[in-house]
Amino acid sequence: MERKTGLILALDVTDREEAVTISEKVAGYVDAIKIGYPLVLSTGTDIIGELSKYAPIIADFKVADIPNTNRLICEQVFKAGADAVIVQGFTGHDSLEAAVKLAMEQKKDIYVVTEMSHPGALDFMQQVGEGIAKMAADAKASGVVAPATRPERVTEIRKIIGNELSIISPGVGAQGGTASDVIKAGADWVIVGRSIYQSEEPDVAAGKLVTEIKKVL
Repeated sequence: MERKTGLILALDVTDREEAVTISEKVAGYVDAIKIGYPLVLSTGTDIIGELSKYAPIIADFKVADIPNTNRLICEQVFKAGADAVIVQGFTGHDSLEAAVKLAMEQKKDIYVVTEMSHPGALDFMQQVGEGIAKMAADAKASGVVAPATRPERVTEIRKIIGNELSIISPGVGAQGGTASDVIKAGADWVIVGRSIYQSEEPDVAAGKLVTEIKKVL
């Protein structure tokens, strides 16, 4: 994924028309649109292809299964038009490698969750996050997901993966993270949802974030 603005939209809506309208408005401000189960389950997988007209699509399905099932899921998601899939790393190296191998064959991207942005991630995820980051690097994934709500963790994960992998970082805006802080900490992209899609002017909100990001890039 090419970095132009450093911003990814997390489009966590469930209505097709709303999703298309917002995507069209922010198309010039985002490097990708991240969609998850809520939108796909309510509209069908064809929404992936429809939204891909506006920006590359990251399917945030947090895939977490045995290697063969991981491969089958990613295969279907790529077939639907996604450019990247987010997977969990806690299922182990073989499950991750199956997803990465398929992505490489299809010239797509896999991003691996190291630690999530909500408070509950501190219960179990943080203790294994660094190990997952190393595993992602060893598997040659495209990048990892690290929390904008804890920029110090982004810095630690960057030390582990070096500059070969990208970091995409959710938690800016409604969850309390700050775009400039997490970019300074080592993230390549910030992922922002409600602050953009709940705004009366999503394009204006996205534009302000891009301006903030570009000041520190």
